[in-house]
Amino acid sequence: MTELTVVVLAAGGGTRMKSKTPKVLHEVCGRSMVGHVLAAVRELGPSRVVTVVGHQRELVEPHVAGLLPDAVVAVQEEQLGTAHAVRVAVEAVGHDGLGGTVLVAYGDTPLLRAESLRRLLDDHAADGNAVTVLSGVVVEPFGYGRIVRGGGGVVEAIVEERDATDEQRAINEINSGILAFDAAFLADALGRIGNDNAKGEYYLTDAVALARAAGLPVGARPVDDPAEIEGANDRAQLAALGRLLNQRIVTGWMREGVTVVDPATTWIDADAELAPDVTVLPGVQLLGATKVEEDAVVGPDSTLRDCEVGAGAKVVRTHAELAVIGAEANVGPFSYLRPGTVLGAKGKIGGFVETKNATIGDGAKVPHLSYVGDAEIGEGANIGAGTIFANYDGVDKHRTTVGKHAKTGSNNTFVAPVSIGDGAGTGGGTVVRGVVPAGALAVSAGPMRIMEGWAQRRRPGTEQAAAAEAAGPGTAGEHEASHNASQRVGETPAGASES
Repeated sequence: MTELTVVVLAAGGGTRMKSKTPKVLHEVCGRSMVGHVLAAVRELGPSRVVTVVGHQRELVEPHVAGLLPDAVVAVQEEQLGTAHAVRVAVEAVGHDGLGGTVLVAYGDTPLLRAESLRRLLDDHAADGNAVTVLSGVVVEPFGYGRIVRGGGGVVEAIVEERDATDEQRAINEINSGILAFDAAFLADALGRIGNDNAKGEYYLTDAVALARAAGLPVGARPVDDPAEIEGANDRAQLAALGRLLNQRIVTGWMREGVTVVDPATTWIDADAELAPDVTVLPGVQLLGATKVEEDAVVGPDSTLRDCEVGAGAKVVRTHAELAVIGAEANVGPFSYLRPGTVLGAKGKIGGFVETKNATIGDGAKVPHLSYVGDAEIGEGANIGAGTIFANYDGVDKHRTTVGKHAKTGSNNTFVAPVSIGDGAGTGGGTVVRGVVPAGALAVSAGPMRIMEGWAQRRRPGTEQAAAAEAAGPGTAGEHEASHNASQRVGETPAGASES
């Protein structure tokens, strides 16, 4: 095939969607419906793609341009039928620039495959047809136009449901509306298609009758999976197509060597990439352009959007967006990785930790109950449990830097801008407000005070007071002596970090 023009019809209003979003821009598996169709036709290597827009063109046109910058956009000011839409597309290209084959597709058929279109075009060229229809054989054809074949399987006509005889209604081969045309025939036919029908519209399928009347060959190629030619006119149909497409995607990855433990609870978007020997546990959503490398394990119950997961990493019960997780790193459970999070190889983001715009070096750990925002944590550092990186002063955001192999205590607050040097440490409960030099220990808490007999005096008659009374005198003093012993110079302060 020397020349191929693809016309994608995307001008309809989609009123049954009951949405401020144009129908063709509703998403299925991470792409707009028209985005799926454009991806399929792009694989054909067409000479040009013409997208016909109309309803809410101010939204559809830039979306199409972002997906396919070279596409020609034609505007159908009034939606007067499919033949009228194709006429607008041909006028946008110019009759003189139109040759070879013209393929007409629809922007609301997200399951359409490039290989099905390629087979349609191959049959069209091999048989020398004026028109070739992509058809589907279905169990329940009600509501669809029927493909009426004559002797030898020759296509005689396309008959709409309301115009069909009882015998024709029994036909289960239906018209998808996706058609391949000889360009010269199409250019001539578009000027002869009328609108003498109940709706007063120009129907592209009338070209079939014109071709037969002229003695030109017309063919039909049944698609292998009739779901490919289904459109979505409302939210229920959109969800049904999404389920089918997700099933197709998940099955495809399993055949590429990915283990999906429970396909029924797994969602993988069209643009996600998974390497062989990835394991996906139940309740996982891999959305957007998420990429997962070999031997990584994701799940259960995790949602990753536009993330990168390195080889051998483990991500458990985590929500992450625009984050990078290094090779053999561990995340979760119950972690929240916000945009700009980069976790190095063999690093750890543990339970109930939230990160944002933070780089956590190779082997560094934020194991427990912490918030890390606008930060850089060096290789091998360990952040104590319950640490808050206080990055916002009410007006501006500030950064915190923690050096290599630093060990910070539990319940710390870093009031940014803060710098903690390589190999430095902080005591439990410390509030850091400045620079901690390399190798230094920073503490800000005062000495512990003990008020003997407080429970008995201030909580008389309570279970607390009774327990203290039963413990007997001297117990508190023993605890104080033990605490004081731990504070000798050079020993780890109470509350220091734990891995």
